[in-house]
Amino acid sequence: NICWGDRNRSVLVRVPLGWTAGADMCRQVNPLEAGNRVDTSRKQTVEIRSADGSADVYQLLAGITVACRYGLEMEDALALARRTYVDINIHLAANRDKVDVLEHLPDSCAASAERLQQQRAVYEQYGIFSPAMIDGIINRLQSYRDENLREEVTADPSKMTELITAYFHCG
Repeated sequence: NICWGDRNRSVLVRVPLGWTAGADMCRQVNPLEAGNRVDTSRKQTVEIRSADGSADVYQLLAGITVACRYGLEMEDALALARRTYVDINIHLAANRDKVDVLEHLPDSCAASAERLQQQRAVYEQYGIFSPAMIDGIINRLQSYRDENLREEVTADPSKMTELITAYFHCG
């Protein structure tokens, strides 16, 4: 779900507001440390919760930077921010009505390639990503041929186990 929030861990982009809460958060979690009054009013963090260990970190950071620039240049940015702000746990069934109005991330590499093709002008603007790079990313995503994978593993759960065994090499 494409949404953001401040204190909510179920959102895609989290902007925790703890630094401006007027409390020394470091002292709260490290009570034996001497207090260190540092002005943190300009120290803001942002959590991007969609990336995983398989991401190309350079393309990821460049893409995030493009997204930030795009958001700052949007004419209706504040209206979009209001529409996509979430202060509830969107994973609870009771909050399904909110989830239903949010846009969703692509659910496969094939769908990601299609979305990137639709949005490529945003990434190519100002020469941040070249057309050749976008073409390469789209081709690589399409090469996985996973447009029906979700349905396939739902119909045959053993296929999920096979995929995890073959491709999940973390930890």
